[in-house]
Order: sequence, then structure tokens, then C-alpha cells
Amino acid sequence: MRNLLFLFFFPLIGFNQSSGVVQSEGVPLSEVSVWVLKYEIGTTTNEKGLFTLPEKVQEEDLVVFSKVGYLPETIKLNKRAKKKQWIVTLTPDLLLDEVIITGHLRPIQKSESILPVEVYSAEFLKQNPSPSVFESLQLVNGVRPQINCSVCNTGDIHINGLEGGYTLILIDGMPIVSSLASVYGLNGIPNAIIERVEIAKGPAGTIYGSQAMGGLINIITKQPEYSPKVFFDMQTTSWLESNLDFGYLTKLGEKSNLLTSVNAFLFDEKYDFNNDNFTDLTLQKRVSLFNKLQWKNDSNQSANMVVRYVYEDRWGGEMKWNPTFRGGDQVYGESIYTNRFEFLGNQPVNNLNLQYSLVYHHQDAAYGKIPFKGKEWIGFSQLTWQHKTNRNNLMGGMALRYTWYDDNTPATTQALANYPDQSWIPGVFVENEYKISDKHTLLGGLRYDQHSIHGPIFTPRLGTKLSFGNYGKVRLIYGKGFRVINIFTEDHAALIGARKLVLDEQLNPETSTNITLNYSHQQTLSSGWNVVFDTAFWYTRFKNQILPDYDTNSNEIRYANLKGKGVSQGANFNLQWFNEILDFRVGMTFLDNFTEEDNQRKRPILTEGWSGTWAVKYRFQQQNITLDYTGSIYGPIRLPLLSPNDPRPEYSPIWNIQNIKITYLFSPKIEGYLGVKNLLNWTPAKKVPFLIARAQDPFDKNVVFDAQGSPTTSTENPYGLNFDPSYMYAPNQGIRAFIGVRYALF
Repeated sequence: MRNLLFLFFFPLIGFNQSSGVVQSEGVPLSEVSVWVLKYEIGTTTNEKGLFTLPEKVQEEDLVVFSKVGYLPETIKLNKRAKKKQWIVTLTPDLLLDEVIITGHLRPIQKSESILPVEVYSAEFLKQNPSPSVFESLQLVNGVRPQINCSVCNTGDIHINGLEGGYTLILIDGMPIVSSLASVYGLNGIPNAIIERVEIAKGPAGTIYGSQAMGGLINIITKQPEYSPKVFFDMQTTSWLESNLDFGYLTKLGEKSNLLTSVNAFLFDEKYDFNNDNFTDLTLQKRVSLFNKLQWKNDSNQSANMVVRYVYEDRWGGEMKWNPTFRGGDQVYGESIYTNRFEFLGNQPVNNLNLQYSLVYHHQDAAYGKIPFKGKEWIGFSQLTWQHKTNRNNLMGGMALRYTWYDDNTPATTQALANYPDQSWIPGVFVENEYKISDKHTLLGGLRYDQHSIHGPIFTPRLGTKLSFGNYGKVRLIYGKGFRVINIFTEDHAALIGARKLVLDEQLNPETSTNITLNYSHQQTLSSGWNVVFDTAFWYTRFKNQILPDYDTNSNEIRYANLKGKGVSQGANFNLQWFNEILDFRVGMTFLDNFTEEDNQRKRPILTEGWSGTWAVKYRFQQQNITLDYTGSIYGPIRLPLLSPNDPRPEYSPIWNIQNIKITYLFSPKIEGYLGVKNLLNWTPAKKVPFLIARAQDPFDKNVVFDAQGSPTTSTENPYGLNFDPSYMYAPNQGIRAFIGVRYALF
């Protein structure tokens, strides 16, 4: 605490650089995009409307200022402007023109994109400060971070009710978060390195290949040239969770910069508020190192190279567990050591762009007495070419993906010998946008991949965008998807041994067909309010869908290709209503996901019927105070039961998480914040007789099984259950306060 107070009052130091303030009608504007055309780099204004340009910006350079709801302003830098602070005034407008990359592999204005893409800035993620992007995404409508285990808190990201394996996670446009990393890897992406998050819902296989069936999340990291010279974000909570982000910028020359960032997270306290003798929250020690090198080629095109390393030691289990019990059957615990290395980059040359990545992931885990050791190598490269004319924007490319995977499960064992899983996927793709008129654009694309195991894969995509005046746009997208599943990496329940794993057949890849209709509307009213409305309706049909079957036998988890059909359909609605004082966002999603086989229709496990989110920001500008109130609400989620006698409800109750935060801006460089998470103190352990089945006997030493392997009822086991921690769908962490400080020195 003494360190926090010291940081709050740390002295400020300035630098002699071009700087200024952006305003409208006398009111400072935050989150204004400041873009230098010559170097194709940019920054944003802070909450007082202040910005700082790097020293390399020269006279005669053109700088573009843009923000949602305002006309962009272009200013030429002159000698006088470099010596004094700018005052830039923006005029309200009716356009929304954020620059995005997702879905196109090139920068494009959001209003011109045929693919509907949602953009969430770093400032949006700060409305509910979190140590990793996994928790922050709970504020995004239609996106739900899913907790899959009460003990180790493994999780994945659901988009529109589809399991995490259907979501492709990208970092700077590179598909490097693989199936093994999706279990725990998302916790290792700190928010401090994020510039923005772009989310596309629906298949994107034409551009990104297989696995992008349900949607994709593209995490865009900070650009070194516009990063602070020194920055940190330090936070702690009343649960004694501590998080530190520290970074600094190194100028390596006239055209190159290196951004270095370190993230450290520590939670080493045992809490058991629901009195089941198990930790409510997994204990974690995590360190993440991030380096991003950016340089300009002779054509002033920006190239990047990123190196990232993550180490994590996490465990959950019985309250008296310690590492001496790891892998034994005396005291139950789930302990996971993770080592992860990522190398990625891009190198443009005129209208060519080479992207490349290499990822290594090692997981050493013990789930009770069951060991799991997994290793994975993924190499990826993609060369794209673009050619633009008056009406056509043609793009083509070649890609190659190599995956090597090995573990100690039957997934890589044949005839008592170890056979690591290896696959090569070379591919080619072509896509063209044709501009019929200023208001109507068509899109057509086709990708061909040759999977070394499953053969040829075709993923087409068609789309059209039609504009109505200055306000509305309609987008219609059709696409196909393809996915290969690895049960032991994507489904935690297949590892812990609470249910017997049964593979009914050799699993074939899944395929999907999707159609999405999107309407967006942006308008600035005469009163000065800005309105942004977005809605989408979708229908996805799956073939050979692979979902865990908990219903056929309550003591088994069975996997087989669905002989019938799987469907995901629904609608979501987003509304943002804002001016420079108040920013109000609300979203709702309605889902109808089901499988149909042998004339039986079922909702998949861990799928909700509806959900909603909200985020309210109010600025007390004279007092330098900002108030944030955020939350999410979810309809009943179908949960896995162990037997017909299981006394727990099959569906969760309607539940919601609410948070509040107050931020005080001490100066343009330092701010402090405090607040409360989970205001209503909601946890999934409430209103159920127990969360973990037979927590008092985690090794089933007192369970009597019949000839079919099913637990029998007895006085000691009246419901006929065995140990199982999979009845979980949300964080089991109650109300807690938090306090933090951010500092940035430009």
C-alpha cells in the first residue's frame, strides 16, 4: 500500500515533443485517433484530450485527427506548431470510420468493410480493470468467458454460444493461440500490451483457414513508435491479487523502435467461502515477457517482429494441498505448469506482405493422481498479394501451417507406442471486392487447403454491403468452415477422470455453413448526442459436429460425430449513446443452439439462451473524475449432471456480475483508480446443495461401483455420485475491492 501511495504522487517529467489537445465546442475529446500519414503510425488522446507525437515527425508531415461522430481534421505540421502545444478542434459528423484489419489482412475503414467487425479500444477494456484479456471480454455482447472446472479454473471463450474450440484467437493477425494454449493460454495475455481488440462473429475460413468456424478475436498489440517511453499499471485487490505491468520504449535508430513489456501476476491466498474444503479460486503465479520490434523499410512501410514468453504455475484443490502431494492420491489438487514461447512478425514489400510465426507450448499438469504432459509446436507462414483498381480490390495468397503435438494420453498412442500427431496444411486463397457503386460492394473469395490427414478443404465466402444515405449499412455474408478437434486439449473433462472417456468411432472433421445478416446505423443528432446501433441475425448449420455427450451415460463422457444436425441461430443487438460527458452502451444476444439426432432435439451443455452486457461512463470533467459502471447478465445455462438422482438443478439461475470504478486523473501522465467487482457478491455455489460432487471423497475411495461401472447409492452416498468438478459455468469469486495506478511518460 505504501508503494501505491508513492506512485500516486510520483513527480511528472516532460519531454520536448510535438503535443497538443483535441477538443470540440470547448470540451476535450478522449480516444481521438491521431494518425501520421507519412509513417502510417498513430496514437490516441487521453481522457483530457492530450496527445504527444514522436520526435521523428518533421515539418510538412500531415497528421489526421479522427473520432467516432466527428469530421476528421488534417493538419500540416510546421516549425511553429512543433514548438508549441496544438489546439485541434473537431466538428461533429455522422460517420463512423475506425480503421480495422480483421477479415481483410489489410487496414481498411470499418465503414467500408463488408465483414461486420466490432472494435474495442484499450480504454474500453480499462472500464473493468483485469489482469488478462480473458476476464475483460465479459463486457463484449455475445462473448462469454467460460469457466470449465471448479478446481483449476480452466476456461475458454464462447462466441454466440459456441464452445471455445470454434473461436480462433489471433495476435496481430496471426493464428497462434492453438488448441493446447486455449485451455490456459488466454490468461497469459495482459491488457497492458493491447491497443485494441477486433471481433468478427461467424466463419472466416477463407482468410484464416480452418478453426475459424464460430468467429475470431484479433488482439492488436501496441505500436512501439507511439508507445510511452516508460509506463506501468499496478493493481491489487482485497483478495490480495496483485498485478504489475511495466514497459519501456527503446529507440534503435531513425526508423526502428523496440517496445519491451513485463507482466507479473500473483495470487497466493486460499479462500473457501462455500465451505467445501476446496479453494474457491485457483492460486496463480505468472510472468509474461513481451518484446515488439518495429522498423520502416525504404518505402516507409511498417514491419514488426514480436517475441513473447509466458510462464505460469497454478493450482487449485483441497485446502491443505501443497506441492508435495502433486500427482498423489492422499490430498487432491490440480497443478499446472505452463511454458509458452511465441515468435511472430510481418514484412511488407510494396504490395506483398509476408507473415510468419512459430509457437511452442509445454504443459506439465497433474489432475489429482492423473498426470498430463503435452507439447505442441506450430509453424505458420502466409504470403499475400494485393492489387487495387478503381472498382476492384483483389487479394491472393499462399499459406503453410505445420502442427506437431504430443502428450501422454491415448490421443498419441498406437499399439503401445508413442506417435506424435503431425499435420501439414498448405493452402492458397483468392478474394476480390468489386465496387458496383459508391453505395454497393460485392465480395467473393475461395480458399483451398490440403490437409495431410483429412485431404482437400474448400472454404468459400460471399458477401455484399449496401449503404443507405449517410447513416445505415446492410451486410450479408455467406461462408463455410472446417475444424479438426483434439479432445484432450480442448475438453478439460476428458482429463480429470471423473467420467470415463468413450470414443465411439474415428472422429471426422466438422464442417459448417453460415449466413449472417447485419445492419448498422450511426448518426449524430442535433442535440450533440451520437447514436451507434448494430444488429445481426445468423444461422449456422454443422455437419459431423463433435460435442461431449454427458446424457447417454451419466458416468461417461462420449464423443462421436453427430449423425443428425447441429444448429446455432440467433440475433444480437448493440446500442451506444454518447457525448463527451456520458457514454452508454448496452447489448443483448438471443441464442437458439441445438443438436437434432434420432428426432431428439437438445440444447448443448454449457449453452445459454440469452445474455446481455452494459457499460456506462460518466465524466466529471471539472473534477478530473470518471465513473464507470459495467455489468453482464446471462440466462439459464444447461449444466452436466452425474445421475438421475443428482440433486443439483440442470440449468443455472439467471445471474449477473456488476462492477463499479472511479478514476482520478492527477495529470496527463498519471491516474489512480479504485472500485468494486461483483457488487452483488454472486457466485455459482449459491442456491445449490454443492458445486463439486463428492468433494469430501475426491479419489472415490468410498464409492461402490456396480458391474457397469456406475456408482451405487448408499447411506454414505445417497445420490449415487462420484467426484466431479465440471458443474461450473462462471467465476466462483465473490465481491472484492480493487485499487490501482497507471503512469505513462512520453
